[in-house]
Amino acid sequence: MLAKVNELFNKELKVINMGLEYFYNDLKEQKVKVIHVDWKPAAGGDKKLSSLLSRLK
Repeated sequence: MLAKVNELFNKELKVINMGLEYFYNDLKEQKVKVIHVDWKPAAGGDKKLSSLLSRLK
């Protein structure tokens, strides 16, 4: 098991960042391969409104 963990850390880091753009910017400054997805929870995270919106689909 430990060998597999060590193998993971010897690979190039590739990141998909969702939401917080400053994490994306920090990784990009460190030359990490990263893409940014501008994601926000449905209805701003309001569970009741999100439930109502899901019924429209």
